Amino acid sequence: MRFEFAHVRAQSTTGHEVHFALFNAKPNISTDSERQKLLNALTLAAQGAGYRVDASGLVYEEHRQIFTFGDPFVLDYLKKNRIPAMTDWIDVA
Repeated sequence: MRFEFAHVRAQSTTGHEVHFALFNAKPNISTDSERQKLLNALTLAAQGAGYRVDASGLVYEEHRQIFTFGDPFVLDYLKKNRIPAMTDWIDVA
Protein backbone atom coordinates (compact mmCIF):
# COMPACT_ATOMS: atom_id res chain seq x y z
CA MET A 1 0.00 0.00 0.00
CA ARG A 2 1.30 3.48 -0.87
CA PHE A 3 1.30 6.29 1.70
CA GLU A 4 2.00 9.97 1.14
CA PHE A 5 4.12 11.80 3.66
CA ALA A 6 6.01 15.00 4.35
CA HIS A 7 9.62 14.89 5.49
CA VAL A 8 10.27 18.07 7.48
CA ARG A 9 13.21 19.65 9.28
CA ALA A 10 12.39 21.97 12.16
CA GLN A 11 14.19 23.56 15.09
CA SER A 12 13.48 22.25 18.58
CA THR A 13 13.13 24.61 21.52
CA THR A 14 16.74 23.78 22.39
CA GLY A 15 17.91 24.79 18.92
CA HIS A 16 18.60 21.30 17.59
CA GLU A 17 17.39 20.31 14.17
CA VAL A 18 14.68 17.63 14.23
CA HIS A 19 13.78 15.61 11.15
CA PHE A 20 10.25 14.31 11.22
CA ALA A 21 7.83 12.46 8.99
CA LEU A 22 4.15 13.27 8.85
CA PHE A 23 2.17 10.49 7.19
CA ASN A 24 -1.21 10.90 5.51
CA ALA A 25 -2.54 7.63 6.86
CA LYS A 26 -5.66 6.49 8.67
CA PRO A 27 -5.71 3.29 10.74
CA ASN A 28 -8.35 0.68 9.94
CA ILE A 29 -9.57 0.81 13.55
CA SER A 30 -9.55 4.16 15.36
CA THR A 31 -7.83 3.19 18.60
CA ASP A 32 -4.58 4.55 19.98
CA SER A 33 -2.98 1.10 19.81
CA GLU A 34 -3.85 0.77 16.09
CA ARG A 35 -2.65 4.32 15.40
CA GLN A 36 0.63 3.52 17.14
CA LYS A 37 1.08 0.25 15.19
CA LEU A 38 0.52 2.08 11.90
CA LEU A 39 2.83 4.92 12.89
CA ASN A 40 5.58 2.49 13.93
CA ALA A 41 5.32 0.55 10.66
CA LEU A 42 5.43 3.71 8.53
CA THR A 43 8.30 5.20 10.53
CA LEU A 44 10.36 2.02 10.15
CA ALA A 45 9.60 1.92 6.42
CA ALA A 46 10.71 5.53 5.96
CA GLN A 47 13.90 4.93 7.93
CA GLY A 48 14.52 1.78 5.90
CA ALA A 49 14.17 3.85 2.73
CA GLY A 50 16.96 6.13 3.93
CA TYR A 51 15.02 8.99 5.52
CA ARG A 52 16.20 10.39 8.82
CA VAL A 53 13.18 10.28 11.14
CA ASP A 54 13.67 11.58 14.69
CA ALA A 55 9.92 11.96 15.28
CA SER A 56 6.77 11.08 13.38
CA GLY A 57 3.04 11.55 13.24
CA LEU A 58 -0.16 10.70 11.42
CA VAL A 59 -2.63 13.12 9.92
CA TYR A 60 -5.93 11.98 8.44
CA GLU A 61 -9.50 13.01 7.82
CA GLU A 62 -12.41 11.23 9.43
CA HIS A 63 -16.03 12.42 9.45
CA ARG A 64 -14.94 15.71 7.82
CA GLN A 65 -12.49 16.45 10.66
CA ILE A 66 -8.70 16.44 10.59
CA PHE A 67 -7.08 14.21 13.20
CA THR A 68 -3.44 14.04 14.26
CA PHE A 69 -1.54 11.47 16.28
CA GLY A 70 2.10 10.99 17.11
CA ASP A 71 5.17 12.33 18.79
CA PRO A 72 4.59 15.40 21.01
CA PHE A 73 7.15 17.39 18.98
CA VAL A 74 5.19 16.79 15.78
CA LEU A 75 1.84 17.61 17.39
CA ASP A 76 3.26 20.83 18.84
CA TYR A 77 4.67 21.75 15.42
CA LEU A 78 1.24 21.22 13.85
CA LYS A 79 -0.41 23.47 16.45
CA LYS A 80 1.88 26.33 15.37
CA ASN A 81 2.18 25.64 11.63
CA ARG A 82 0.12 24.48 8.70
CA ILE A 83 0.14 20.85 7.69
CA PRO A 84 3.10 20.55 5.31
CA ALA A 85 2.65 19.42 1.73
CA MET A 86 2.86 15.67 1.24
CA THR A 87 5.74 15.57 -1.23
CA ASP A 88 7.04 12.02 -0.71
CA TRP A 89 5.52 8.56 -0.72
CA ILE A 90 6.41 5.15 0.58
CA ASP A 91 5.15 1.66 -0.20
CA VAL A 92 4.43 -0.63 2.74
CA ALA A 93 3.37 -4.26 2.40
